[in-house]
Amino acid sequence: MAESWVGASAMEIARAVRRGDVSATQVVADHLDHIRGRNDRLHAFRIVRESEAPAEAEQVDQQDDLSGASLAGVPIAIKENTPVTGVHTWRGSEAARGPVAEADHEVVRRLRGAGAVVVGTSRMPELGIWGTTDEPGAVTRNPWNTDRTAGGSSGGASAAVGAGLVPIAHANDGFGSIRIPAACCGLVGLRPGHGAVPAPAGADSWLGMSEHGLLTTTVADAATGFAVLAGQRPARLTEPARLRVAVSLRSPVVGVRPDAANRAAVTSAGRLLAAAGHDTVRAEHPYPTWLGIRGLATWFGAAHLAAEEAGLDPAQLQRRTRGHLTAGRLAWQRGLVRDSDRQRWREQCVARFDSYDLLLTPVLAAAPPPAIEWSRRSWQANLVANARFAPYAPPWNLAGLPALVVPVGVRPDGLPVGVQLVGPPASERLLLAVAGQIEQAVPWQRHAPGWV
Repeated sequence: MAESWVGASAMEIARAVRRGDVSATQVVADHLDHIRGRNDRLHAFRIVRESEAPAEAEQVDQQDDLSGASLAGVPIAIKENTPVTGVHTWRGSEAARGPVAEADHEVVRRLRGAGAVVVGTSRMPELGIWGTTDEPGAVTRNPWNTDRTAGGSSGGASAAVGAGLVPIAHANDGFGSIRIPAACCGLVGLRPGHGAVPAPAGADSWLGMSEHGLLTTTVADAATGFAVLAGQRPARLTEPARLRVAVSLRSPVVGVRPDAANRAAVTSAGRLLAAAGHDTVRAEHPYPTWLGIRGLATWFGAAHLAAEEAGLDPAQLQRRTRGHLTAGRLAWQRGLVRDSDRQRWREQCVARFDSYDLLLTPVLAAAPPPAIEWSRRSWQANLVANARFAPYAPPWNLAGLPALVVPVGVRPDGLPVGVQLVGPPASERLLLAVAGQIEQAVPWQRHAPGWV
């Protein structure tokens, strides 16, 4: 192992700490030093726990038995909308900031219980609404190309992992907020299905659409992290049996088509799965017209509900956020936000899995947008930009189904490209196992060039 533990996977770090090859204190010190030299350029972290994280690492080192600590000594970032004891619970801006948390959120408690060390909180857009992460004076940048966004809403998390500031990062996904940044930064991102991680993710978990997960550089890290969050015992992934995988390029947004790089990524992933022994078939997944209307209304309405429950004053929020909350209030008033619509869509999707085992789609339709202050632009400009570059994630939040992003290469412009795998309820480990087959066949570059 090199002198620094920066760049090691979470599993490599945990194994070494459990064996006594390195202390958690040293691992955390290495990563804090790495963060100091790079965070000002990326704006990945809101808060870095410079003094608290080393003390937390010492507590890990003082434990007599680390044999059950699957994340022993692993530095981790927590998304800033999730309470961490002693830290303000930010929601993407000063105006949306919450009070200092008096206790850890359940997912933070589980991660710490597995031996992980919280080194800081990662940035997100205001209220976690957008697929880009920025606010006036702080634009979170993609380590693969700092002129591009790291995605959103877990953009700070993806930038941190992509640049090796931490080996894994907590995230949550209410409308694509794990999978979009995973695709932007070349990472593995699992959005668990509804209820797989028994802990709320925001106000009413964004009407049941939001789930907690992690961003990682390897499938093994993702599998272990998911087990910790779900309260399961980590176990080795098993080789999946022969599967029938449907391949669909159809966009959920009318008039938006995937660009050549994203089409090629799906073709490449399909070939890899066929080479692994699976049957791939073209089966365009239907997205009914009513889904687009109800889906947008639910997105607007979920944000409106979250802002109301937090007692936020819309007048203090960004212009794009005010527009979104206004649309959400109108959607509620007009009865456009309905549990029955989401249940109907879920039932339709689950029925499709009678014909195939998994669905393979693009994640993005275009390259990540420029890293600019989208927060100063209008609601309409943000809405159009998000729809054009990231239309493929939201339908599965509405259905409450598990979905995973896995890298498959690099675009002609040098940015990473990934694909999305969607499965029926409780298929998280199957999705991970299939992603592992892709990783084994064509290992990807785990970090952006020049950062580790």
